[in-house]
Parts: sequence; structure tokens; C-alpha cells
Amino acid sequence: MVLLWILKVLPVLPITKSTDRSFAELRTADQRWPQHWGQRTCLMGVINITPDSFSDGGDCIEPESALSRANLQLSQGADVIDLGAQSTRPGAEEVGAKEELRRLLPALEAIRSAHPKALISVDTFLAPVAEAALQAGADWINDVSGGQRDSELLKVVAEAGSPYVLMHSRGNSHSMDKLASYQDVLADVRNGLLRRTEQALQAGVRADQLVWDPGLGFAKNTEQNLALLRGLEQLSSEGIPLLVGPSRKRFIGAVLDQPDPQERIWGTAAVVCRCVQAKVAMVRVHDVGPIAQILRMAAAIW
Repeated sequence: MVLLWILKVLPVLPITKSTDRSFAELRTADQRWPQHWGQRTCLMGVINITPDSFSDGGDCIEPESALSRANLQLSQGADVIDLGAQSTRPGAEEVGAKEELRRLLPALEAIRSAHPKALISVDTFLAPVAEAALQAGADWINDVSGGQRDSELLKVVAEAGSPYVLMHSRGNSHSMDKLASYQDVLADVRNGLLRRTEQALQAGVRADQLVWDPGLGFAKNTEQNLALLRGLEQLSSEGIPLLVGPSRKRFIGAVLDQPDPQERIWGTAAVVCRCVQAKVAMVRVHDVGPIAQILRMAAAIW
């Protein structure tokens, strides 16, 4: 496999540790991953601390509402909750690290205080945000840019030893829709993930920290998203766990002729069933309660 070749030829890089250890570093390796990781499809719940996310912008902008949503999702069976303070929907404006942290940290700290054992992911592509989040109690970093937007983020993740979701994408929120051109979307996404994985390993990230996300909807049109879902087994053949985030996305709306993102739960459920069939490690969704039941039923079938 290409990835195994990469692991053989790359040198082991020394990592300089800072004196202040992040919360993620204080966890043991086993404590950073959901129970039965790799044996079932786990569930990541989405909490957007933004005014402008595509389907739930403004719902959890205040720390109290974010905590309430976290309480609900954890009670419904979320294995990890994913906090995002920068919208990545098409056309979203980037707010910068200072504003992102202003939104994020009060909610993160409130959730960590209320749920000291919960696994918390932070969705960011900026190194200062990732570093502050890990110090404040985050366990995972979920990077939609795969290290492209801020290469220093890879060093932050390497130092912390935290799980790192490396997603395939092209461009940014303003340009990605114009970049959905592939000779073979499955092969091109796989090769793109391999290239970014090599960069992460060279920065000191360990292979066992990595989770791949094919980036549904990020510089992909409807047919390309469906092709990726049909070929999930090929993406997982490299041995890196897969996370898939289909929740309420435009391609589901296009297939179902459903313009309202909050009415796309059944289309999301169908994609989740496909993910269970393909032995995907984790799905990322907004509607945790119903999807938790769907995961259990689908697991009983496959």
C-alpha cells in the first residue's frame, strides 16, 4: 500500500514539547478514542457556534445553548461532539482566529466542565485556534483543509498527540464550488488524502492519530459525492479510519429535491446506512438521536 511505503521511508522526527501540556496530552492514548473504536461506526455530533452555518446558524451561539445541545447529544449517544466556531459553508466569510476563539472558548470550557470525560473535537483550520482549544480541553482537531490553510496546525497536533481528522478539500468557502473537476473523483480524492497524509507525517503527526474524511460537498458536486459513497471501501483500503460527514448537505437536497436542510434527515439516514455497510469508523451528524438508532439497526444488519 502507498501509505505503508510512506511510513517506511519517512524519518522519525523529534517533537519539541512545550512546558504547558494540553488537555489532550494528559489523556492516555485509549482515553482519546471512543469505546469500541474500529469495531463499530461511531457517532460525532455537530455543534456550530456560529451565526451563519448552513442549517443551524445561530442555534448555539451562546455558551448556554451550546452546553444544552452537548448535554442532549451526549445523552442521545454521541461518542464525540464537534464544536465549530467558523462556518465552512459555501460563501462563508472567514472571521479569523481572534473571533473564532471568542465564540469557541466559553462554550468549550462550559462543556468540558460539565462533562470531564466526554470526547470533544474542535473544527478549525487555524493553528492558534487548535492550540488554544487543546489547552482548554479539546481532545480532537477536525481540519477541513487537511493542513493546507495553516501548516503550523500540523505541528500543534503532532505535539499534542491528539486525533486529527484530515479532510480532502480544495480552495476555500468562496472558491471550492469552482474546483469540482476530477478525472476520477475516487482516485483523485484518495491520492489527495495520501499527499496530505505524507505532509502530516513529515510534520511529526503519527499515523495512529489520523482519521480521513473524503470531504463530501467540499469541491464536489452531487454525482461526485455519490461516487465517493459508492467507493468508500477503496478509500478505507489504506488502513486509515474514515469519518464521513453527510448531514443535511446539498447533494442530499439535490437528490431528494428538498431545499430545506432540516428536512434532509432521511436522506442523511440512507447515507449513514451505507457508511455502516462500508465499515466507516465514524459519521458526523446534526440529528444525533435518530441517527444513533439508525446506526444500531444498520449494525445489526451488516
